[in-house]
Amino acid sequence: MTPAETAVREAFAAQAKACRERGSPFTGLLCDALGRALDRSTEIGRRVLDWPGRPDARGDSVPLRLAGGLHALVRGGRAPRRLAALYPPNQAAPDPEALRAALAEAVADAGADLLPWLDRAPQTNEPMRSGPLMAGLLAVAAETGGLPLALHEIGASAGLVLVLDRYEHRLGGAAAGTPGAPVTIAPAWEGGPPPQGAPVRVARRRGCDLDPLDVTRPADRERLLAYVWPDQADRLARTEAAIGVAAADPPRLDRAEAAAWTEAALDPGAAEPGTARVLMHAVALQYAPGKTTARIAAHAARVGAAATDEAPVAWLRFEADPEFNERGSLRLTLWPGGGERVLALGDTHGEKLRWLG
Repeated sequence: MTPAETAVREAFAAQAKACRERGSPFTGLLCDALGRALDRSTEIGRRVLDWPGRPDARGDSVPLRLAGGLHALVRGGRAPRRLAALYPPNQAAPDPEALRAALAEAVADAGADLLPWLDRAPQTNEPMRSGPLMAGLLAVAAETGGLPLALHEIGASAGLVLVLDRYEHRLGGAAAGTPGAPVTIAPAWEGGPPPQGAPVRVARRRGCDLDPLDVTRPADRERLLAYVWPDQADRLARTEAAIGVAAADPPRLDRAEAAAWTEAALDPGAAEPGTARVLMHAVALQYAPGKTTARIAAHAARVGAAATDEAPVAWLRFEADPEFNERGSLRLTLWPGGGERVLALGDTHGEKLRWLG
């Protein structure tokens, strides 16, 4: 095998393991089968096995691009019947060899429909990731005297996390957001509750993404749902409900590169007395180049240096953290002062959190 092919097959194996560990045995089986079934007899196989960049989750997430495309074909009734019959809810655990054969057929017969899915990065706009961010915003609200918050989200995708205050949150005994909302965010929780001294009040919200999705467009809604693992019915239902919440009053989303957008959206000289500006993101910067992350950190520090008690600035991020063996860490830097601390640890889908405070 060429080095590129070796890296691709290792990426499928690693993604299969990650899916199984995160409660999706079907997608784990799918990625395993794809990693074995792909060859250079099809255009899809050649494109994937000769992938020019980094194919794993720290790079282009090629396995999830292809898995999302296949799920979209199944959901839309465009997949070969042999493959569709093996997808949940039709079967909970299909025979691995039957799945491998069906995938080989689908890659050959539906390659033209799958190729566009290789051209765009996955959009996993998981609403559960709003849980750690809401816990962090409770800390910001408590430490800024309950000032209203101006939210700026990097990598906002379709804005499902950006409207987090419109969900009902149950966070280790603390309640936040909108009681009785169509979406309930209640991660498995360890440790004490987040601060409850002040409510989270959102003055305005704005986000950016390299490829933002519009929740009012059926094609974009289906794209979001295609990236949800098909054997996780609860995630599918939650994402559909969150799409409905966001579509009722869509947040502003700019098509922009993250560092350039941050520098334009957060002006160090445009302090807003009576409002706390919050730069936030969840599982977004692991896909960005190191120079992008460095520019964002440098600009956040510049904006923070001009913060006052009346116009504070916060940088809140929930990302896979090498310091904690790639677990998700919720980090908060709050200015004036600029001290950074880790508030919580959890899985990167936001389903389990341990509050450190």
